[in-house]
Amino acid sequence: MSIGLGIFLFVVGAILVWAVEVQLEWIDLDMVGYILMGAGFLVFLLGIVLLARRRTSSTVSATHVDPATGDRVTRNETRGPDPL
Repeated sequence: MSIGLGIFLFVVGAILVWAVEVQLEWIDLDMVGYILMGAGFLVFLLGIVLLARRRTSSTVSATHVDPATGDRVTRNETRGPDPL
């Protein structure tokens, strides 16, 4: 969701900077567009970082001898991302 929001903010900012030719006395639309593009870029990067962080997993492997039979027992456990 944050990646899409970042792209949306960037596009709206670009439209305000390069496509809108309206001059208002009380607001500079070019500056608003540049601010929206910067915010969109930061939100996009934050979304990428959170997405990469969410996909990490860890694997634990433990081997021990079963006292009853004398066989070696290996237990593998893979943990994925924590549910939200």
